[in-house]
Amino acid sequence: MTDTTLMSDAAVTSQGDASSPVVDTPATATPASAPVDTPAVDATTQQQATDGQTPTDTKDGTAKVDDPAADKTEAPKGAPDKYEFTTPEGVQYDDKVIGQLSEVARELNMPQEAAQKLLDKMGPAIQAQQLDAVSRAAEAWAESAKTDKEFGGEKLTENLAVAKKALDQFGSPELNALLKDGLGNHPEIIRAFYRVGKAVSEDNFVQGRTSPSASRDPANSLYPNQQK
Repeated sequence: MTDTTLMSDAAVTSQGDASSPVVDTPATATPASAPVDTPAVDATTQQQATDGQTPTDTKDGTAKVDDPAADKTEAPKGAPDKYEFTTPEGVQYDDKVIGQLSEVARELNMPQEAAQKLLDKMGPAIQAQQLDAVSRAAEAWAESAKTDKEFGGEKLTENLAVAKKALDQFGSPELNALLKDGLGNHPEIIRAFYRVGKAVSEDNFVQGRTSPSASRDPANSLYPNQQK
C-alpha cells in the first residue's frame, strides 16, 4: 500500500526572473514545500486490509475485526457417552429395548434428561408389550409341552403331577414365583422336574387317579391356582 501525496500543479518562479510570467497562487493553496497531513494507518489496520478484512469501530474507538465465531452461542448439551436410565421400582425393561432406545436417542443427539423423559413416557407401553410377549411365549411353550415325546401325549396330566411333586419337594418359593410368570410352561423346565420326580418316587410313589376332565394346560397342572 502506498501513500498518496498531493502535489501543487502551480509553477513557482522567483520575482527576479523577468522572462517567466508570475503565477498568482491562491491564499488557500497548499505550498509545495508544506508537509501534507495523511491519515495515520497503524500496522493492525494495514494487516486487516491486506487480509481482506473490514475493521469495525468499537465503543473505545479502536478497530476490531468481525469474528463470526464470536457471535455463536454455546451449543446445547448433546448425547452423553453412555445413557444411564432409571426405572420404577419393580419394573425391569428388556435390554434390547433399552439398547434400541439408546441408539435412537444418540442419533437425535438427545441429552440424558430428555432421553430419560422419553423412557418415562413410553414405559407403560413398553411394559405392556413385554408382558404380552411373555404371555405369547408361554402359550407356545405349553403347546410344545403337550406333544413332547417324553412326558406329553396321553399321559401328560400324570407326568405333570410327577413334575409338580418334585417342584413342591425341592423348589423354593422364589422359584415357584418365577415359574408362575410363564417359565413353568417351558418344556425343558417340565422335563427337568419330571425326571427328578420320577427318579425319587419310582419305587414308592403311587399315581393318583386322573379325571377325564383334567386340564391339558401344563401351567394349570403345575399351578392349579394360577389366574389366567
